[in-house]
Amino acid sequence: MHINNIPVFSLFPILALIILSGCAAFSPDAPEDSNAPIPVQGFETEIVAQDLQIPWAIAFLPDGKMIFTERAGKLKILQGSEVHEIEGVVHLGESGLQGLAIDPDFSKNNHIYLYYTYSEGAQLYNRVSRFTLRENALLDELPLLEKIPGNVYHDGGRIKFGPDAKLYISTGDAGTTSLSQDKTSIAGKILRINSDGTIPQDNPFRNAVYSYGHRNPQGFDWHPQSGMLVATEHGPSLHDEVNIILKGANYGWPTKLCSQGETSAEFKEAVVCFADWTMAPSGAAFYSGTVLSFQNAFLYGGLRGEQIRIARFDGSALASDEKLLDGFGRIRDIVQGPDGYIYFATNNTDGRGSPMSQDDKILRIKPKQ
Repeated sequence: MHINNIPVFSLFPILALIILSGCAAFSPDAPEDSNAPIPVQGFETEIVAQDLQIPWAIAFLPDGKMIFTERAGKLKILQGSEVHEIEGVVHLGESGLQGLAIDPDFSKNNHIYLYYTYSEGAQLYNRVSRFTLRENALLDELPLLEKIPGNVYHDGGRIKFGPDAKLYISTGDAGTTSLSQDKTSIAGKILRINSDGTIPQDNPFRNAVYSYGHRNPQGFDWHPQSGMLVATEHGPSLHDEVNIILKGANYGWPTKLCSQGETSAEFKEAVVCFADWTMAPSGAAFYSGTVLSFQNAFLYGGLRGEQIRIARFDGSALASDEKLLDGFGRIRDIVQGPDGYIYFATNNTDGRGSPMSQDDKILRIKPKQ
């Protein structure tokens, strides 16, 4: 595999690759209230990295270094001054280099996992591969899951390890809505596999599918105490969702849109339904730290909604959902860092935003000094 070294901004090295219970629905703020005053105080933001190109996923290595993807094909570590490029990623529309996950045993095996788009002929697909990260090089690619239907829209892309040490993957319907209800297809799903690509024996359908009936889920995380899995999902303009994900459950797309206050025996209803305005929710994280006053809260970012929201749960029931902050444009990913701060990435350079000075950026939320 051919690798070139080219200089990049003086802040970072950088590996580049061109090569994821039904409850009553909750209606968030109406459109006229979507820019209401921030309800949670006691924090401030600061820039961690800037002049980025569509940063998509953020993670942290065991030594505390931040590592993140850029959708056009670069994997970056926040240190040093070189970029290493590997050919192969296809970046068209919403496709490209997207999800990133660090192996729970990274300190022993140096494995990282990437979700990226590739092409065969005129067809776009997505692949989840495992790499060994050593001395600023990605080595020994092992494809774990291939030919995930891809498209310039509804391409999914989030991957994370769960508390059970299984790798969870969100996939979009790739513009073919019928795939979401097809339990033999891996499009329009949340998938679950072992770290070597094999299928867990307790998966509900004897394949990689964990839940189905999804349109384009782009963020998920687990409650730090109960282990409840919560995911965000794009609706068709309106009807964006936040869902509690249960094994084997059907979330309705394209048969049913989320609604306010309705229940269904066949489909799991969203706990948050944006029926009146477009949030386009993406990355999300539960907060388990003590540095900020967000204990056990679910934070999720909005692309079209251009804000971060904070939801709190009482068991599996939603207790509240409100805006935490805005003013940074389109928000793609949110993670908790090892320092107890919240980190988030903007996506104002993705062709749908209004780039501000030195966009895109990664910022962190920290206690106000």
